[in-house]
Amino acid sequence: MRRKQITTYTLIKDYHFSRGTLDSLKQGRNISTATLDDLCRILDCRVEDILVYLPKEP
Repeated sequence: MRRKQITTYTLIKDYHFSRGTLDSLKQGRNISTATLDDLCRILDCRVEDILVYLPKEP
């Protein structure tokens, strides 16, 4: 987001993201694939650029 100069305010105001969705992203909670798709489209990036897989510990 920094490289594209897009703020959370911009996501809310211009792209109609909900504050709840943004909070989920910040807190590392589950988000939908539709949200990932929207972010990739807005940021013109790939999923790998914004997503890291961290397996749960047993």
